Amino acid sequence: MAGIPNFVVIFLDDSGWADFRPFGDTDYPTPNVEQLAADGCRFDQFYVPQAICSASRAALLTGCYPERTKVFGALSPRVRGLDPSMPVLSEVLKQRGYATGFFGKWHIGDHEETRPPARGFDESAGLMYSNDMWKHHPESRWFDQFELQYWESGNVVIDDVSPEQQRQLTTWATEYAVDFIKRHGDEPFFLYVPHNMPHVPIFCSDKFEGKSGCGLYADVMMEIDWSVGQIRQALVEAGVDDNTLIVFTSDNGPWISYGNHAGRTPFREAKGTSFDGGTRSACIMAWPGRIAAGGACSRAFCSVDLLPTFANLAGAPLPESPIDGVDVWPLISGDENACNPHDYYPFSTGRTFEGVISGDGKWKLHLPHSYRKLVRAGCDGEPGEYGEGFIELSLFDMENDPYETTNVAEEHPEIVARLKAWAEQHRARWYGEDEGE
Repeated sequence: MAGIPNFVVIFLDDSGWADFRPFGDTDYPTPNVEQLAADGCRFDQFYVPQAICSASRAALLTGCYPERTKVFGALSPRVRGLDPSMPVLSEVLKQRGYATGFFGKWHIGDHEETRPPARGFDESAGLMYSNDMWKHHPESRWFDQFELQYWESGNVVIDDVSPEQQRQLTTWATEYAVDFIKRHGDEPFFLYVPHNMPHVPIFCSDKFEGKSGCGLYADVMMEIDWSVGQIRQALVEAGVDDNTLIVFTSDNGPWISYGNHAGRTPFREAKGTSFDGGTRSACIMAWPGRIAAGGACSRAFCSVDLLPTFANLAGAPLPESPIDGVDVWPLISGDENACNPHDYYPFSTGRTFEGVISGDGKWKLHLPHSYRKLVRAGCDGEPGEYGEGFIELSLFDMENDPYETTNVAEEHPEIVARLKAWAEQHRARWYGEDEGE
């Protein structure tokens, strides 16, 4: 099927917006991510609809908001998860003959009918949920009852992952990905690499331990950067780099409770909130000849838009069931006249709807809600302490105040009215008419 592209999605876990150059001025080198940006385009206002593991992953793979998938927050081990009746990206692309591979962290279901082999992935390897959901968790003894299993194409190959084996997770995912590319270079493929790192507990292999000179988190980042380079080199060696769209991003912002084992974001708050520190992820896309090299784009779009965009590029039909994303290829490809077709994107935390941002990314409205706020950061793998913050009805000018510092609701009542109307429509549809602000 010459002419239809391959897709590679590298999806990090809890990486901060500023963890890699060119987004942040890091103390450690990230040459492969920098080169990816130089060869493609960095997208500075890319969002996920909920800044928590499972909800974010389900949104990416289904093109649907958490309200539609009913996957909220972070799923516990052994739960069913995403309803199998909701098609995921691998199943959509298989309609066009794509080979499909998943290597890394799944976390959208851990029953036979909701694991990767049942969801359109020909090959798969990795963990079914977060790497902290194990007996070595620093606080929660509830996880003692679950073995942290490592799966390979429907079979458990490690019954209970050890700390030493966690050190290999980034390397293993990379090796599986490289091997997959080598074997499928003569057919269209979709490769999904949702790395376990840098979700705590963080680990890196011997080849990167101490290499940064800046601590374990920096070592972990350098190994992820190495992984990006290995995957790109495999594409070159397979002769398919010119026909492959690569997406590099994260499921949400950093888990700042873990202090020096967490990433960095310049934006307000972090993971587990609907502020941009949680929902805005650094994003790079590269596709030689189709995305101009060295670009930087400030136009907003969301992870739910990737499924319909990929489907259109592949010539694959969209799911018959409703989705929330739309094709934003004109925006991604740099069409100066392109406009985001969404009126708004909603944000939620768990089952709580907290606000909307206009589709053009210029205005963000928070409905009144409480949120977790860091009181004290932890250190060396031990979590810190959260308190509770509260935000009143607030409008932020995201062009001039992307850090959400100044409520300008009184200065722009007409914009508040427009965004509030969208928010009320969204809440009435998904949360019921009577839910209060």
